[in-house]
Amino acid sequence: MIESPLWAVRQRWADRERRQVIESFQIDAEAVHPEQVTSRRVKVTDQRIWLNELPVSFAGLRVLQLSDIHHSLFFPLDRVAKVVELSNRLKPDIVALTGDFITYSKRSIEPVAEMLGTLRSRLGVVAVLGNHDFRVGAEMVQKALRRHRIKVLRNRHIVLHDRADSLTVAGVDDLGYGADLAAALRGVPHGSPSILLAHNPRLVRRAARHGVGLVLSGHTHGGQVNLPLLGSVYGRSPEQLRYKIGWDRLGETQIYVSRGIGTIVLPWRLRCPAEIPYLELQPHHPKDVVFKGSFDGRFVGQSGRTLAAGNFAN
Repeated sequence: MIESPLWAVRQRWADRERRQVIESFQIDAEAVHPEQVTSRRVKVTDQRIWLNELPVSFAGLRVLQLSDIHHSLFFPLDRVAKVVELSNRLKPDIVALTGDFITYSKRSIEPVAEMLGTLRSRLGVVAVLGNHDFRVGAEMVQKALRRHRIKVLRNRHIVLHDRADSLTVAGVDDLGYGADLAAALRGVPHGSPSILLAHNPRLVRRAARHGVGLVLSGHTHGGQVNLPLLGSVYGRSPEQLRYKIGWDRLGETQIYVSRGIGTIVLPWRLRCPAEIPYLELQPHHPKDVVFKGSFDGRFVGQSGRTLAAGNFAN
């Protein structure tokens, strides 16, 4: 039998880790479409995003986001492997990693980087660092990811090309650890189609001022624990939850805040399952849409249905 890279990585680290046995992490082995892939521990959110001025050649681009993996004693490597397996089966065009790969230990860096190095997508894997990555060792995390062919965007951008068309993918360091949006977007025309990876969603206001089309963030874990009637640590009203979970927009800038994969402080979630956003981009031209009425940003952000500017012109 030929050993796959993913299998080899799992076997290599299996004997090196002593880890606490936690509730099993099961995913439907027969699932082939995001709507069919929901387990007790992770949900694939199938979402369509209408991106301003996106060239037609990029229509249907599939972006898979992984955030807040927090590889540690409480989220061991076998769980990371399950996430990678599922991600590869979804066949994304590009994978966006939005930080917090580890929690507290430097020993977690190389194993999780090597496992994430087995992610497969047509246009590669891009990443930014989160606050925990900086606290433990940003340079170590960056080097480990790069060793495994993952592009780390630290206040810089890359450009995806399709014939004469282009799409900017930028990334910034975490808020409070040197985030420089101006540097990341240097040379990018204001309002041109762009995706920004920013671990902390609080950067959305700066992104809007720079004309970014779509921000992908994590950091909040969606609250992680959502109590009946009380809500999460962020509250429960739509206004309190803005830019904390799911889809929202600020002017012409859209944002998706992932609930993430792992946990922090408490090793469990309540009514807030782990999430893999699976986003399909489609072109949108603001001048062609007339807006009517209003919408609840929190509700549509968590609905798992198609979310697009054009949907609200009914």
